[in-house]
Amino acid sequence: SSDAVVGFAETVPSGTVGTVYKAYKPFLKVVNGCVAFPAVDASGNTGGGLSPTGSSNGGCSSSTGQVYVRGGQSGSNYAIMYSWYMPKDEPSTGIGHRHDWEGVIVWLSSATATTADNILAVCPSAHGGWDCSTDGYSLSGTSPLIKYESIWPIDHSMGLTSTVGGSQPMIAWESLPTAAQTALENTDFGAANVPFIPAAFASNLAKATF
Repeated sequence: SSDAVVGFAETVPSGTVGTVYKAYKPFLKVVNGCVAFPAVDASGNTGGGLSPTGSSNGGCSSSTGQVYVRGGQSGSNYAIMYSWYMPKDEPSTGIGHRHDWEGVIVWLSSATATTADNILAVCPSAHGGWDCSTDGYSLSGTSPLIKYESIWPIDHSMGLTSTVGGSQPMIAWESLPTAAQTALENTDFGAANVPFIPAAFASNLAKATF
């Protein structure tokens, strides 16, 4: 079951990298559907997800959650990808799919600054792409405000909101034990793709144009 996976306490690299990760860590408002769950534990066990039956948040309405973070330089800009795992994506009973991975890419002009005006664009994930906004996003301090929502009957996606949502313990890709990294790279999450693994990270950044 989804409950079997014990997530990580907040762990990011020490120094500037971790400070910048924390500065732009988003708030997530779950409008409907599942809240975020840990996807992998320290031993590399992953969640089995949930079948898209019953209520849209049945069996997945409560979790400490986890937000995954990875940063990377792309051209002259720096991108931070924050990602969440949900055990199912179910707009209503009988439609949707087991497992969901969503995220937001925050584009920065400097990899070391931590101010709001360092943000170039905020790009929530939506149906395999990234919907970048250079001026339509809201912040709480320096944290983008993101929502997770299904507009029936379309599957869930991320979007921008002016509502301050919840916060989850953040684990950096480079802070994950090898067993957890390998599990995220090799696990078949069905219709959902882990956006920050090496096979996907650069191509996702390339898709997030603004």
